[in-house]
Amino acid sequence: MKIAIASDHAGFPLKEEIRQYVAKLGHEVQDLGAYNAEPSDYPDFAKKVGKSLMAGTAERGILICGSGVGVCVAANKMPGVRAGMCHDTYSAHQGVEHDQMNVLVMGARIIGTALAEECTLAYLNAKFIATEERFVRRLNKVFAIEKLYMPQASGN
Repeated sequence: MKIAIASDHAGFPLKEEIRQYVAKLGHEVQDLGAYNAEPSDYPDFAKKVGKSLMAGTAERGILICGSGVGVCVAANKMPGVRAGMCHDTYSAHQGVEHDQMNVLVMGARIIGTALAEECTLAYLNAKFIATEERFVRRLNKVFAIEKLYMPQASGN
């Protein structure tokens, strides 16, 4: 799977570890920065991952900042992006299975490397349960909200 990953300066060390882990799992990793721990602005990196998903150059994304909140808020402003902050494995797989989450968000100051790797694995191994009518119905309602408030959105 093609995975876009990015972080701001606060998430940089964890991003580097997760980037290597995702590659070791056999996925194609698109590293969109930051490339060092110099101060940077989280919206820039959320936008890069969102644009990669919108362009179809990545199937899923991973975003990391200090708390996870900033990149999560910024990423969810983009059409077609369904980012969820997950610091546990249940949310990481359930977000994909029930809500078709396509961006895993983690806070580097909140989560350790071992748990971040477990969350990443749960996220990457999960598939949307499209055969369950209730999940499809709910996702279609999310698409309708997106279309109403983001008129340029196509609804994936």
